[in-house]
Amino acid sequence: MDDSRYMQRALELAELGKGSVSPNPMVGCIIVHQGKIIGEGYHKKYGEAHAEVNAIHSVKDHSVFPECTSYVTLEPCAHHGKTPPCADLLIEKKIKRVVVACRDPFDQVDGKGIEKLQKAGLDVELGILEKEAIELNKRFFTSVQKERPYVILKWAQTSDGFVARENYDSKWISNSYSRQLVHKWRTEEDAILVGKNTAIHDNPTLTAREWSGKNPIRILLDSNLEVPKSANLFKNEAPTLILNSIKEEKSGAIEWIKTDMNNPWSVLRKLHERKIHSVIIEGGSQVLNSFINENCWDEARVFISETTFGKGIAAPEIEGKVEKEETIFADQLTIYRNNHG
Repeated sequence: MDDSRYMQRALELAELGKGSVSPNPMVGCIIVHQGKIIGEGYHKKYGEAHAEVNAIHSVKDHSVFPECTSYVTLEPCAHHGKTPPCADLLIEKKIKRVVVACRDPFDQVDGKGIEKLQKAGLDVELGILEKEAIELNKRFFTSVQKERPYVILKWAQTSDGFVARENYDSKWISNSYSRQLVHKWRTEEDAILVGKNTAIHDNPTLTAREWSGKNPIRILLDSNLEVPKSANLFKNEAPTLILNSIKEEKSGAIEWIKTDMNNPWSVLRKLHERKIHSVIIEGGSQVLNSFINENCWDEARVFISETTFGKGIAAPEIEGKVEKEETIFADQLTIYRNNHG
């Protein structure tokens, strides 16, 4: 029971790195001595110290390590990347016992960290809150195991089932509180993607201006480069990738990438090459439907407002497991999970 309780705390710490550590996974670590937490740490930012390092450095008296248990949400790394192997540090400090929530699927780690600890004589236990740890790092696991980003579909629709009027106008279906939540989501993911129709008719900025945090990489699907250069997406407010069939070019924060535009899978492969681990697909309906029809999505976050249009562009239809439902003032938010993607 204590192992689960301590690991839960490590998972809470790990989540503090959300939006800041990609393409690395979120990792939390605590050090326990005689039933008391004496050290805590998490991976705060990509390229900086890992969770185990921060936890160990937070402990004042290093002489007690041989009597301590370390709880880590992901298998300690065994290779030199941006930082030295964390497994080596745990061995060096003679940590008595290491409890690991789940193995790291990355092939340079995948069991090697655990093996290294065991060969050095440390007592290792694996699988405490494993399901929760994998869920926390679903973006990382999807990237490593499926070689594509974790795909989140998002749209707002009227109560009578439309995402825009006949003239493509879609402002504003959801309320201001729902829109602020969407900006929070943007800070948590690597990228945000729209098609050319959305860029032309809505002229979105696709930044996280209503929430504190980083802007996602903006991705525009524009096969024939029809979106005017005056569009908000061409302002250098965030890194922007224009996937198209015509040219390769870079200018400031804007990069044009010539790629196969035939289906969503080819788009996702291109994003995977860029180490983009998660993407929010924000529209329009044609783009959303293409991802749904090809079954290349993981989550769908759908707002239904009290607004009615009477006629217009129909909202996508989604089938999946309802994971969460909540009311945001007058808006109804439903989050679906695709169990077969």
